[in-house]
Amino acid sequence: VQLQASGGGLVQAGGSLRLSCAASVRTFSSHAMGWSRQAPGKEREFVAAVSRGGVDTYYADSVKGRFTISRDNAKNTVYLQMNSLKPEDTAVYYCAASPAYYYIGRQGNEYDYWGQGTQVTVSS
Repeated sequence: VQLQASGGGLVQAGGSLRLSCAASVRTFSSHAMGWSRQAPGKEREFVAAVSRGGVDTYYADSVKGRFTISRDNAKNTVYLQMNSLKPEDTAVYYCAASPAYYYIGRQGNEYDYWGQGTQVTVSS
């Protein structure tokens, strides 16, 4: 499984960004997908997950109500819509795929495959 994240950039506080992650795998719909982030000097934080079919989702408290994760299995792509961005959302964002046939994972250590990361910077 290879993952390619994109969509990061510089945005003002209160703004929005949509991250995308394209997966190179034949059985994309067999994998739960997630996003984590890592700010400078901080531990990686797992922020969102979506189940194989896209029905169930999980959000960390820090992003709940502002971020929305979704997936398009026909396009082998998972998205992270980020609204009402805050300076503390500044981080490198990584997408992740679970082992095959894993329904949904709510922690980073449940994911086996990681993309290269995309930088999100929120200015105050």
